[in-house]
Amino acid sequence: MTTKGILGKKVGMTQVFTDNGELVPVTVVEVSPNVVMQVKTAETDGYDAIQLGYADKRAVLANKPEEGHAKKAKTTPKRFIKEIKDVELGDYELSGEVKADIFEPGDIVDVTGITKGHGYQGNIHKDGQRRGPETHGSRYHRRPGSLGPIINRVAAGMKLPGRMGNKTVTIQNLEIVRTDVENNVILVKGNVPGANKSYITIKTAARGTK
Repeated sequence: MTTKGILGKKVGMTQVFTDNGELVPVTVVEVSPNVVMQVKTAETDGYDAIQLGYADKRAVLANKPEEGHAKKAKTTPKRFIKEIKDVELGDYELSGEVKADIFEPGDIVDVTGITKGHGYQGNIHKDGQRRGPETHGSRYHRRPGSLGPIINRVAAGMKLPGRMGNKTVTIQNLEIVRTDVENNVILVKGNVPGANKSYITIKTAARGTK
């Protein structure tokens, strides 16, 4: 299956009416033209892929390898760079642009982003566990529950306090509601991972829907 993809920035959520009058929640994704930074082929790299760059980086923040890499594509260093594999290489060329019209309304896509970070959290807030008794001197209110049988170690996968969020997450099978090439905007049905102004990747759905 041929894959298409584009990089963008999550702007926020709103709601729109479809042609049949249905009100649907959508996420607004700003997708200014992506630049093809590199074209990889099976002969030279072992697989077919393109490397896209999004959002210009100030020259003072770019090191020499980044500047050289961008110079080959006749562009400026980028803040967000990702590879899209299994593409039709004939549709792309080095330093070419990928715009919002790569997708059409009704296309099913997978959206990848980094979730909001909540820092170090306890097991009640992080994993939804219940708290202990509040009375009769239990002295066991918000601590973790049983750690299982005594085997001189904590079993793998045990839900304990720790860092919450700030993970790369992919939501599959979301629908493209609208594309606006003039304003470089794509509307995706429902919510997508990440905070507003965070970078996300939109790709053709890997599994599809029934």
